[in-house]
Amino acid sequence: MPDWIHSLMQALAMPELGLSTVFVVSFLSATLLPLGSEAVVFGLLKLNPDLFWPTMAVATAGNTLGGAVSWLMGYGAHTAVDKVRHGQPTELRALRWLERFGPKACLLSWLPGVGDPLCAVAGWLKFPFWPCVLYMAIGKFARYVTMTAALLWVFPGGLPL
Repeated sequence: MPDWIHSLMQALAMPELGLSTVFVVSFLSATLLPLGSEAVVFGLLKLNPDLFWPTMAVATAGNTLGGAVSWLMGYGAHTAVDKVRHGQPTELRALRWLERFGPKACLLSWLPGVGDPLCAVAGWLKFPFWPCVLYMAIGKFARYVTMTAALLWVFPGGLPL
């Protein structure tokens, strides 16, 4: 492994930098950017196993905050479209299906591919903000704990490099 990669890995493994890196990557991966945060979470925990619960909390907080930003973007987009259309309805049949579930649909915000846009759709549909954030946090926390525990079980030894 090149020295610069090794130095970068050591720097990111420090709890002071590692947890902030987990937060930033988790936040960005919850937006519509095509990122994943599981590798960063897993890498930090392989280097610092004693940080399991703080890492879960930081990753959940970052990912939930990113989901909340997506919600706000969807809400803002709907408000802007309503102003342009002068209040004419903008919902489609697929969106009405989500309305049936309400904020509880945000429990599925952890799903790959559809979870992040789901947060924006929740904002578009003007679901109540705080219940959506609560359901996002529950779903994202469950995903991080499950995914990380599974990865640590599959790769119990050193880093799989």
